[in-house]
Formats: sequence, C-alpha cells, structure tokens
Amino acid sequence: MSLYVDIEKKLGGFYLQSKFEIENEILGILGASGCGKSITLKCIAGIENPDRGKIILDGEVIFDSENNINIHPRLRKTGYLFQNYALFPNMTVEENIACGVSKSKRVNKIVEENIRRFCLNGLEKLYPGQLSGGQQQRVAIARMLAAEPKILMFDEPFSALDSFLKVQLEYELINVLEEFKGTTLYVSHDRDEVYRICKKILVLDSGRTEMVRGKEELLSHPKTLSETLLTGCENISSAEKINNHSLKAVDWGIILYSSEIIPDDLKYVGFHAHSFKMVDNLQQENVIDCNILKIVENIFYNTIIFRNKENSSTNKWSYLRFKIDKNKWNEMQKKNKLCLKMPSDKLILI
Repeated sequence: MSLYVDIEKKLGGFYLQSKFEIENEILGILGASGCGKSITLKCIAGIENPDRGKIILDGEVIFDSENNINIHPRLRKTGYLFQNYALFPNMTVEENIACGVSKSKRVNKIVEENIRRFCLNGLEKLYPGQLSGGQQQRVAIARMLAAEPKILMFDEPFSALDSFLKVQLEYELINVLEEFKGTTLYVSHDRDEVYRICKKILVLDSGRTEMVRGKEELLSHPKTLSETLLTGCENISSAEKINNHSLKAVDWGIILYSSEIIPDDLKYVGFHAHSFKMVDNLQQENVIDCNILKIVENIFYNTIIFRNKENSSTNKWSYLRFKIDKNKWNEMQKKNKLCLKMPSDKLILI
C-alpha cells in the first residue's frame, strides 16, 4: 500500500503544509503539540477537508481539490484510532467491533476472531464504561482492524495511559503492526515511543513537514533546528564557521574541532547530553572545564547542568547538560574537578 499526501489547510492563524510519500511501511509523525499532526491524519481520513491539494491511497485518488474529488470517509478504507478511542458508549464490546465490518461479510466470524486476537474473551457483553483504559484501546484497535483498512492511523494512542500499562500495550501494538500488510501512520510527540515503533520518521514543525528519513539517520544527523530539538538534543549553541573543520560555539564560549567538513551556511551546533567523555585534563581538543550549576537526579542517572568556566554568558543556550549513570557519578564526585570532552565525530552541524 502506498500513500501520497500534498495538502494545505488554514485554521485561523495556523497554516498546514503537509507533503510526504511512503510505501508499505510504518511512518512516525513527530512534532510538538499544535504542529499539525492530528489535522494531517484527519484530512487523510476525510474528517477534515484540506483547502487545497491531493491525497492518493493505494493508487486511488481520495481527495483532489482541482478535480473536485472528495471520497466519503466511510469509503476511504482508513483505520483511525483517536486519542480517546471514540468507542460507542451505548454499544457492547462485540457491537463496537461489529459496527466496522461490511454487512456483506461474515460479521460474527470476524468479531469472534478479533475478540480472540485481542484477548477480549469474557468482555463481549460489557460496555466501554465498564472497561479499563487498556481494554478500551484493545477494543478500538480490534474494531479498526475488523474493517480491513488499507491504512492504519494512530493519534497519540498512549497519551492517557500510565507508564506500566503503556509498556504492555506498546508491545502488543508492535506485534499487531508487524502482522498488518498495509501502511501505518503513527503520531506522537514522544521521540522514544516513535523510535521503538517506527522505521521511518517525518518531523512536522509549525505546520510544515520536513523530509521522511530513517530513524537512525534522523537521530544521528538531524538537518534542521526543529529536527535537532525533537530528537532530544539538549545542548544547542549558535555557531560560526572558522574553517573547514573548526567552529566557534558562540553560546558555549568554546572553539570546537569537527571531523566532518563544516558547511558554509552553519548556524548552530548541537551535542547530545549522553555523548560527553570524561577526561583528566584540559590539554585536548574540544574539552570543557566545567562549572557545575545543578545536579538533577533521576532514577538511574543524573543530569549535570554546567557551564564552561571561561564563558561569561548566562543566556539560556549557554548552559550544557551531561547525563551520567548514578554509580559512575558517585565515583566522579571523589575528584575535585570535572572536565568533559565533546568528541569531534559527535557534533551535530546545523
């Protein structure tokens, strides 16, 4: 199954320009709240109508503003899981699943298969209000798959669940998606969740789509500031190119060497908080003499917030973050100073 999207839509002061194309794969759509992720899914499903553009699903044009084509949502063969699951409250579990099945099909058999597949045995006669959040989600996914859609679309399906239940259901969902033969769109603002579930990622920033990229490539070589922030880079400084392999990190107050050739249009440099290397002295390239400002404790690691001792700037970009295993940090505290190296092949050039 293939999907082609090239649409525009204006909502008040917000302007969506969403353009991408994928084949039979799982695509994560990553972006901050309000960037246009849900609207994009709703336009594909036919719940919202774009102002302009074209949508082609599995070779069929389901929306085309120029040729006045707008296929009814029921005929688009799209499966859409809403954040609140949108189960019919006055229908039982089996009735909710059955409502998505074509009447020409063997409804009872399909319902029974999905009841068994999603471990809903014994819950058939219950109503959504009598189910837990996890059970409601399984019913919603069962209803979606019973309709035999060409594409599955998930709109932040785990946002309302506690962390323990989320881990369980995420594992179940991964198994479902591995069996599904069509295209899947998975919307989230959680980069770790997208990384675990999806092979490719599309970043949406303030209504505009970036390029579809493999998740490993995106995380290791983000090309824009929005990609860098959304992939979890906590250290970013404005930057100026000095020569092909040297740059000035303006906000950090340090000259850095890069193993990559630095582009002429360099604007920022980024560095992941877990990529620092602890060293014993300052007589190396890309080493910072750290002025520790705060230590934030997490369950398994600490985040050390610091600034270059030679840097007098106090703007929000001048602070750096270093993540370290708690046991390692306890050993480090025996030393009088902290020197951190930024390996030249780990710099993110933006």
